[in-house]
Amino acid sequence: MEIKSHKRINDILLAPLEKPLLQWLAARMPSWIFPDALTAIGVVGAVIIFAAYCSTNWDDRFLWLASFGFILNWFGDSLDGTLARYRKIQRPKYGFFLDHTVDAFCQFSIVMGLGLSPYFSFSIACMGLIGYFMISILVYVRTYVEGVFQISYAKIGPTEVRLILIALNTAIYFLGNPQIILPWGQTSPWDLFAATVAIALISTFLISGTKSAIELAQIDPPPVAQSKDNAI
Repeated sequence: MEIKSHKRINDILLAPLEKPLLQWLAARMPSWIFPDALTAIGVVGAVIIFAAYCSTNWDDRFLWLASFGFILNWFGDSLDGTLARYRKIQRPKYGFFLDHTVDAFCQFSIVMGLGLSPYFSFSIACMGLIGYFMISILVYVRTYVEGVFQISYAKIGPTEVRLILIALNTAIYFLGNPQIILPWGQTSPWDLFAATVAIALISTFLISGTKSAIELAQIDPPPVAQSKDNAI
């Protein structure tokens, strides 16, 4: 199946605001800015996030820099494809490959930054990254098998996740890093939040993957074995 024929599903909560904004920005981009430059800006945003989270080990004011990095990452990552479609200069195979390999690097950088900050356990951050990559693999396999590229789940997509993390940065800055005593040990509310997200991602992978497998089993049933008498 050709990439350009895939059905793209991005049914997010903020779509009524984000889509017109992206179209408005695309219409006003200078002619010398091309989609690849915007992709690079998104990567720069992710690197800034990583460096800012690591730097919070010395000064929690770097949380504001991390939030700026999320805005920059959104600008580049969300606008590159919109600009290509607006100018009708899409490169389906190259764009699909570049966009999603870059996404993997950006998400790795962001989550590693979280894990190396003083606010999150590295192991829990890695669990969240594993959950994200599991969802990504499911999306890419479904794209190939079903021709459906589903970006959002339960109305939540990358834009909502960025806003949640910006809100989390703000909460951490003002509330600090309080500790909670639980029956199995001491933890922080931020680790509890990250663990909940990781469990939600893995659960979504299991539920959505099982549903797709059941549907595909109906569409693509096993072949009926021929008896030896019929084969003669």
